[in-house]
Amino acid sequence: MPHLMIAALLGAGLYAGYKFVASTAQRMADEAKRAQDELMRQASGAVEKNLGNLEYDPATGVYRPADRT
Repeated sequence: MPHLMIAALLGAGLYAGYKFVASTAQRMADEAKRAQDELMRQASGAVEKNLGNLEYDPATGVYRPADRT
């Protein structure tokens, strides 16, 4: 009977350890993906600009920044 209790405790400990390692690995993979996306965004040279409100220009068919005057 004591052997079964030891085996059950060992199994529970191994399962808890597996879940901990799996969650840590997933968290590290998510962080690596975010870092890679950030590096790719910076490497692309894209600069985000806030143009404010845009107005549709029917003559040209494009949106342009609204006049702030």
